Amino acid sequence: MIFKRKLYKEMLEWKTRSMGRSALLIKGARRVGKSTLVRRFVESEYKSHVILDFARCGKEVRQLFDDISDPDYLFARLQVIYKVKLIERQSAIVFDEVQKCPYARQAIKYLVEDGRYDYIETGSLLSIRQNVKDIVIPSEEHEMVLNPLDYEEFQWALGNEVSTPIMRKFFEDLKGFGDAGARGEMRNLRLYMLVGGMPQAVKAYLETKNFEEVDTVKREIITLYEKDFMKIDPSGNASKLLKGIPSELTRNASRYTVKAPTDGGRASRMMESVFDMQDSMVVNLAYHANDPNVGFALHRDGDRFKMFMADTGLFITLAFWDKKFTENIIYEKLLSDKLSADLGYVYENLVAQMLKANGHELYYYTWPSETSNHLYEVDFLLSSGTKIEPIEVKSSGYKTHRSLDLFCEKFSSRVNKRYLIYTKDLRREGNITYLPVYMTQFL
Repeated sequence: MIFKRKLYKEMLEWKTRSMGRSALLIKGARRVGKSTLVRRFVESEYKSHVILDFARCGKEVRQLFDDISDPDYLFARLQVIYKVKLIERQSAIVFDEVQKCPYARQAIKYLVEDGRYDYIETGSLLSIRQNVKDIVIPSEEHEMVLNPLDYEEFQWALGNEVSTPIMRKFFEDLKGFGDAGARGEMRNLRLYMLVGGMPQAVKAYLETKNFEEVDTVKREIITLYEKDFMKIDPSGNASKLLKGIPSELTRNASRYTVKAPTDGGRASRMMESVFDMQDSMVVNLAYHANDPNVGFALHRDGDRFKMFMADTGLFITLAFWDKKFTENIIYEKLLSDKLSADLGYVYENLVAQMLKANGHELYYYTWPSETSNHLYEVDFLLSSGTKIEPIEVKSSGYKTHRSLDLFCEKFSSRVNKRYLIYTKDLRREGNITYLPVYMTQFL
């Protein structure tokens, strides 16, 4: 089962624009569909191709890249081994899981200079030091990121290519669907939240319509991530940080407390594990913007962040990891639209995923009350030209927004649009756009 992905169009644009002058590097978390997408691309867009799967190929193939001073020999051997005829400027060579053969990645510089074929690399955990410490990283790479299926891609997988364009028009016109229409769209979104965007989980749902089967697939993926993290951090702290994401979000704290879910350790090593996790693209980090203004990165607090799962479907499974599927109340409550306020962090994770899929880096802002110990928070901040756009996320139709109001008052000269993302229909009241969570994809 092959799903339609938006990145395919970007890959086509690279092929046309590059004309062999750069290699394409597709990065993303494991099991996000990189290999499937690339295989479909080279089968459709080239006359012939060779796929070197460095997770499975033999030593003979790996050793070809120990010395690439004679590219004619390299190409001849590849054609013999894979029984494929390579055609100049009409064939592609794929380096799948390239991080497992560092010298193949280093060779990209010289292969691109040779210019005979196109090169596409895929990999996970690519920027972690263990995989690149002994090589020269080629500058001839054009990087793209493949995320889990976004909400529109999920609708495509379900055979629905109509809803999102209509929804976008409503968003642009600031026009709601009406209460009944909004309820219908929320039902569709809750299904996406439960299944998630990992291709294997989507496939399991389409084939079985059984959430227990879907949950089993998601548990297998999370276990795979845990094993990956154990390889890069044998202390086990990275795995514990992953498992601690739901509890840390539940605390409604202003930051992820790295020592809370772990056994402690040197602060520098703990943060190293966090950055490794971020590089794996299994998680999304939202950093505190100490001065919420355009150019968030200039005022980013690198030690103060929130951690989200890159896929909300995996997040829901992780939140009830120690319970049997039949005891997972989030499935039941989401399906029946009875998700209580204390489970609102599910929506916060979803909004983080949707914003990240649209290319936004994640930032938030907190500040203390002048009259009490209360801490106010704006969940997400976006930049728009020379202005910023604050976002507050609600898990229901509840429309109070004290934090959003105070933030806009405090930084009135910096604020353009302001959003309250919630579960009801689109409306505009005063300066605030009440945005249904399913329209977050258009921000």
